[in-house]
Amino acid sequence: MKNIKGIFIILAITALMVAGCALTAVGEEATEAEAAVEEPIAEEPADVSEAEAEPMVFYDDMENMLEFVEYPDAIVSISPSMTEMLFALDAEKQLVGRDEMSTYPEEALEVTSIGGMWGDLPVEAILAADPDLVLAAEIISPETVTALQELGLAVYWQANPDTFEELWDNLGEIAALTGHTEEAEVLRADLAARVAAVDTAVSTVETTPMVFYELDATDPSNPWTTGSGTFIDYIITLAGGANAASSLQGDYAQISAESLISADPDVILLGDALYGITAESVMERAGWDAITAVQNGAVYPIDPNTLSVPGPRLVDGLETVAGLLHPEVFNK
Repeated sequence: MKNIKGIFIILAITALMVAGCALTAVGEEATEAEAAVEEPIAEEPADVSEAEAEPMVFYDDMENMLEFVEYPDAIVSISPSMTEMLFALDAEKQLVGRDEMSTYPEEALEVTSIGGMWGDLPVEAILAADPDLVLAAEIISPETVTALQELGLAVYWQANPDTFEELWDNLGEIAALTGHTEEAEVLRADLAARVAAVDTAVSTVETTPMVFYELDATDPSNPWTTGSGTFIDYIITLAGGANAASSLQGDYAQISAESLISADPDVILLGDALYGITAESVMERAGWDAITAVQNGAVYPIDPNTLSVPGPRLVDGLETVAGLLHPEVFNK
């Protein structure tokens, strides 16, 4: 009997232990379930690519505001300087249209021409290009800019630079608009180094030749030139010369043959050489044989685009003029 009682006691104890373990397991599961319910579920972070992009805001030199979510990939240039800047910044793939005067570099001729900007505005051609952005330099009037804006076009208008530093700023603005700031930094460094090299060389010269820059001498008795405060005047000065028409004002000014002969320029630069004017034809003008430049054969044709189109080639113009004024330094 004792043995049987002992067996029953052992069985009872075992049953109680099993029951206790079962209750403990159930309690642990309940606790875990409660914890799972009470603990907040962490949310997955939002995909940055799906977030709305911050707009890029730009102001042009007419104080017009332009906004872009992404860089424009369909640009129409209606000014030669803008076209040249785009190519210099490696942004030509974004160019879908150009004005007919934008002929440099040669690759620009492969871009669809929208026609001339003189006379009637080529509205249909511009709209057909479906541009995200229209680039215009100071050669384009504010009234034309307004007319294009009224068609729903985004137009960025840029004033001409007065110095090379302002040209660097202009390049930086177009680079920022098109997403080519790194290219602009490299370009600016190269151009600035070339200008500095001219400045260093000119600082060693001992003479300051008088220079007459001819724009148009259809009337040789009153030829057109450029006065003080212009970029051509600025380049002549940087190149180590003095503008014979510095007493005049503006990009386009007439000087009488008498005044020019009295100024007696040492060098004559023919900005109208593209239109058939030659050193020989200048020598044939009445009274011009009294001018030192004519007597010494210092009458030189020059590409006017390197002095009047406010783009990167202005540095080419500076180097060319400096070489003509001071061959003793630059043509060693």
